[in-house]
Amino acid sequence: MSAREWALLLFLSLLWGASFLFIRIAMEDIGPLTLVFLRTVLAAGVLWGVVRVRGLAMPRGRAVWGSLFVLGLLNNIIPFTLLFWGEIYISAGLASILNGLTPLFAVVLAHYMGKHERITPNRVLGLLLGIGGVAVLIGPGLLGEVFAGGSGEHGSMMLTLAKVALIVASCSYALAGIYARRFREYPPLIIATGQVTSSALMSLPLVLLIDHPFTHAFPVWQTWMSVAWLGILSTALAYAIYFRLLATAGSTNITLVTLLAPVTAILLGWLVLGEHLMPQHFAGMALIFAGLMAIDGRVFHSVKMFNRS
Repeated sequence: MSAREWALLLFLSLLWGASFLFIRIAMEDIGPLTLVFLRTVLAAGVLWGVVRVRGLAMPRGRAVWGSLFVLGLLNNIIPFTLLFWGEIYISAGLASILNGLTPLFAVVLAHYMGKHERITPNRVLGLLLGIGGVAVLIGPGLLGEVFAGGSGEHGSMMLTLAKVALIVASCSYALAGIYARRFREYPPLIIATGQVTSSALMSLPLVLLIDHPFTHAFPVWQTWMSVAWLGILSTALAYAIYFRLLATAGSTNITLVTLLAPVTAILLGWLVLGEHLMPQHFAGMALIFAGLMAIDGRVFHSVKMFNRS
């Protein structure tokens, strides 16, 4: 990837890394499906406004909109719902670990389903280093939750289901990245707008049938601030960047953002909340960056060229 693509990937990790905090706040007042709807409908409103201002035309064919609905299902409805529901029962840290499995799924799926993204030794090494870095970054206490029942009721069925839900969400994200390659002829803004629009339309009946939002108390202002961040920045802006990167960097490289998100979350805690950074945080970040360099390949290529000369 180019330096510009890496910069966009880092910015995307900032947007999505911070979203774990805002999801936790919003889930105090509203249900998972309601949050999916509010996040996507707000993002759709923002993106439709940008499309109109820029004078772009949305596609009209049934085939392309059918594909956009599939993309919305894979990239929004399934993973958002599972992630939001899962965070009711497990910590945000453990959710970050499981979300960090996305690149591993992407490498395997892209190898068999894609034409131009094959498994290479550098890519495998980089992913193993990155996932190991996420595990070290989050810490041994949370790693124990992967194999135990988490805090509270050890081995409970709901905790196990929550972990499975996060793993399925990661796989869905990976599939979405591969599926979205079929939209190469469309501008990234058009794909992002179509995806969140279809997601909002699909989630509305589910909200009314399952979450029954009108029976709950009116959310507090912190909830609305969290929804605004999730809808405008973590969805509208983030997916505009996501699809731009997807077109140039590939479906495997774009999923590396899930390895960077925990780094962002911890650094934000240090900068905003004054939390202390521990040695494990630096060790985890070093492993992640080593993994990213391995996947990028240019450093190792330069070393080989130097040794040959």
